[in-house]
Amino acid sequence: MSGAYHVGAVGLRTQQLALDAIANNIANINTGGFKRSEIRFADVVASSADPAMPTADLASTPPTLAGVALDVQFMLNDQGELQRTGSAMDLAIDGSGLIELMGPDGRTLLWRGGRLSIGADGQLTGPGGMALKAAITVPTDAKSIAIAADGTVSATAADGTEPVTIGQIQLVRINDPSSVERLDGSLYRVTDDTILDGFAPGEDGAGMLVQGSIERSNVQLTEEMVRMMLVQRAYAANAQIVQAADQMMGIANGLRR
Repeated sequence: MSGAYHVGAVGLRTQQLALDAIANNIANINTGGFKRSEIRFADVVASSADPAMPTADLASTPPTLAGVALDVQFMLNDQGELQRTGSAMDLAIDGSGLIELMGPDGRTLLWRGGRLSIGADGQLTGPGGMALKAAITVPTDAKSIAIAADGTVSATAADGTEPVTIGQIQLVRINDPSSVERLDGSLYRVTDDTILDGFAPGEDGAGMLVQGSIERSNVQLTEEMVRMMLVQRAYAANAQIVQAADQMMGIANGLRR
């Protein structure tokens, strides 16, 4: 009987985590560059055999289900809709690449693009004033900057007519999404042993840069609402398992009276 309690409790916990992930997706539907969390369930299998059973009999004993496990992955490669803003300081990525930023602790952070700015030292920066790892410095007399689809950054001086190339923004791709940790502000951090493959925009599917646009989140409200209803029903079903086990335990206890 205790097994029913365990299976029901594991199911309740798993469905609660799934609801949290879906709620986070819906809450960030208007967050630029946000990547939704994909929920994947897997059966937890355990053997009900007695450990003292002979090895031959143990091997022939079929496993039993002991609940369900939840795996949440960030859908980094799902493109969000590009929205035109017309601002030269807005930058989006049309593809699966990410821009490297110099984090405050010296670690590399990854960014899907958004609003650029120019720091006090003239460097192009992303959110929170973090400089691009490409270390692109904009001249103090520049009246405008242009970012080509291949990442080439050019600046035009106030007294000049021809733009001058001042650097190039590179992109990286992540081969293992499970190694990614999501931070605030549509930023991502990877583990120290993660290998990042660098590409120029347009190479090997890394994507192209689009100046004057921002990427919207890849959350679809209708899909998330359907997922939420399914998870709520599954949560209710697991609650009924615990309730039924409690009722049967009560009946069993009452037999001794």
